[in-house]
Amino acid sequence: MDIFSTNKAAELIWANWVNNSKLEFLPENCRPMTREEGYACQSMLPKVSGQKVMGWKIAATSSVGQAHINVSGPLAGRILSGQIFQDGDAVPSVGNWMQVAEPEMAFCLSSDLIARNRVYSEDEVMLAVESLHPSLEIPNSRFTKFTDAGEAQLLADNACAHHFILGPQAPEGWRNLDLSAHSVNANVISLDGKRWERTGSGSAVLGDPRKALTWLVNELSSQGISLYAGEFITTGTCMTPLELVPGDTVTADFGALGKVALRFV
Repeated sequence: MDIFSTNKAAELIWANWVNNSKLEFLPENCRPMTREEGYACQSMLPKVSGQKVMGWKIAATSSVGQAHINVSGPLAGRILSGQIFQDGDAVPSVGNWMQVAEPEMAFCLSSDLIARNRVYSEDEVMLAVESLHPSLEIPNSRFTKFTDAGEAQLLADNACAHHFILGPQAPEGWRNLDLSAHSVNANVISLDGKRWERTGSGSAVLGDPRKALTWLVNELSSQGISLYAGEFITTGTCMTPLELVPGDTVTADFGALGKVALRFV
């Protein structure tokens, strides 16, 4: 794909994003067919949206999630500046076809991780991490049947990124925890007061959130993409996504790591 077709794909994705509309598929003249082409289309989204890359997300970090959207492995996506909400905020449901929330562990970087030919080790990646945050992702897709779009188009669709809440910084000492075994509890309360709960753990995220973070760094590095100090990476849902309807309030309790909440309105 040339720069004109990747830019056209990004323009179509963004137009459907802001208009709360859907695509069946990207037109053949700008439809990515490989992961590399999907990432190339995605890379144009900051320009066409006029928004800044604040962080990164990982989609499909479990075999169940990969099977659900028919992809061969995890997908990386950009989180843009206009899509971030604060802890406890009201998050709009309009135009969100998935209507789920995903409790996730996110890492903020204190130093750059520059793209290179040599693979980054987990120790190298963790040295670049400043803090850990409990977080909530509210994903979405611009495709009518996102399960049929294929991984190249889903990458162009920003790996189903939509809205995001970066929770408060976890207390000191989190580095000493086994994040793979760390449990996460979530509860959803509806407008009529009904409540239900779901549990999960860090093991749902490629076995360990640290491993997921390292995967993303090396995935982006292989595409010539660097990460920079101040950016964050949210590592994927720690449990089966929480199904929402407008009016629901979600609280994700990460125990010693803290809590984060939203209202779906």
